Amino acid sequence: MNSAYEKLLGGKQGAIGLLVLCALLFVIFPLVLTDFRLNMVGKYLSYAFVAVGLVLCWGYGGILSLGQGVFFGLGGYCMAAFLKLEASDPESTKIQSTPGIPDFMDWNQITELPAIWLPFKSFPLTMILIVAVPMLLAFIVGISMFKRRVGDVYFSIVTQAIAAILTILIIGRQGWTGGVNGITDLKTMLGWDIRSDDAKMILYFACCGLLVAAILFSRWVLTSKLGRLLVAMRDKEERVRFSGYDVANFKVFTFVAAAGISAIGGAMFTLQVGFMSPSFVGIVPSIEMVIFAAVGGRMSLLGAVYGTLIVNFGKTYFSETMPELWLFLMGGLFIAVVMYFPNGVAGLWETHGRKWLAKLGGRKAAPLPAAPRPAAAPAQDKGPDKDIGFAAMEASK
Repeated sequence: MNSAYEKLLGGKQGAIGLLVLCALLFVIFPLVLTDFRLNMVGKYLSYAFVAVGLVLCWGYGGILSLGQGVFFGLGGYCMAAFLKLEASDPESTKIQSTPGIPDFMDWNQITELPAIWLPFKSFPLTMILIVAVPMLLAFIVGISMFKRRVGDVYFSIVTQAIAAILTILIIGRQGWTGGVNGITDLKTMLGWDIRSDDAKMILYFACCGLLVAAILFSRWVLTSKLGRLLVAMRDKEERVRFSGYDVANFKVFTFVAAAGISAIGGAMFTLQVGFMSPSFVGIVPSIEMVIFAAVGGRMSLLGAVYGTLIVNFGKTYFSETMPELWLFLMGGLFIAVVMYFPNGVAGLWETHGRKWLAKLGGRKAAPLPAAPRPAAAPAQDKGPDKDIGFAAMEASK
C-alpha cells in the first residue's frame, strides 16, 4: 500500500477497521435488515456525521461544542427549503389563496415568497448553501470567541445558548420556517420520488458513502501537521502559542470543518426522513450528539460511528420493548460508559479486544501503554496522550 494512503487510513489497523465498517454498512445491513429498519439505520448514520465532527473538534482539538445540533439543523433546513419549493409548484398548490408558495406560508397569510427563500429555487446553489450557511455561522462564532481566548466551559455554554436562540427563532417565525411543526410533506428531488423504497435504498448508500468520505477527510486533517497541532493545543495551548502559532485560527478552522460535516448529515437526514423540525436543533439533541461521540470514543473516528449506532439502536429497542422504562435504561447506559469505559467503545477495544484476538490467534498480545493518570481539576483533564501532540509538533519543525 502506498505510504500516503496508508497514513490516511491510519495504518494497517486503521485500514482494516475502515474495511470492517464499510462491510457492515454496505453489505451486512442491507442484506439482513428490512427496508424499514435499513431506513432507520440511514437516519442514525446521518447523526454520525455530527459525532465524527465532534471527534475532530472535541476529541483532538479540545473544543467541546454543545450546540452542534445548530449546524445539523441548518443543513437540514436548507435541503428542506429546496424540497418544499419543488413540492409547492403552482399546480400542486392551486387550492391555496396564494399558489406557488409553501402551504405553511399560505396558512400564515404570507402572499409572497420571502427573499431568504429565493436562493433555494436553484439546486446547485442549495447544495452550496447546505454547507456554506452552517460554516459561515461557525466562522462568525469561532472568530468572536477564539480571538478573545474564550474557551473551555464558557465556549460550551455559548454554543448551548446559540442552540436555544435558533430554536426560538425557528418556532417564532412560523410563517418563514413552519414553526414548531417544521417543514414537512417533502416528496421529490428534481422530480425523483424520495418516498419510494428504491429511493430510500439509494439514499442510504449515498449517506454511507458521504460518511466514509467525511471520515477520510477527518483522518487527512488529523494525520497532517494541523492534526499534531490540534493535539498539542489540547494538551498545552500556551506552549503552542508561545511557539509562534496563532491558536485561534486553528481552532476556528476545526470548528468550521466540524460544522460543515454536521450540515451534510442534516441534509441527508432530511432526504431520508422527509421533514425537518426545530426538535433537531435545540440543546437536548445537541447534547445527545455529544453522547454519541463519548460512547464511541471521542478519540476515534470509527468509534464515533459505532457509538451513534449503539446509542440509537438502544433507544429504539428500549422504547419499543419497555416504553415506560427506556429513558431510565438509556440513562443507566450512559452512566455505565462514563464510569467504567471513559474512552468509549474504541477504548474498550484497545484494552480488551486486541488481547482477545491475540489469544484467539495463539500469540502473546503486545503490551499496552500505561493509561494516563487523570488530573485532579477538571480544567486540567486533557484526555489521553498527554504531551504527545506537542512533542510531535516540535519534531515536525
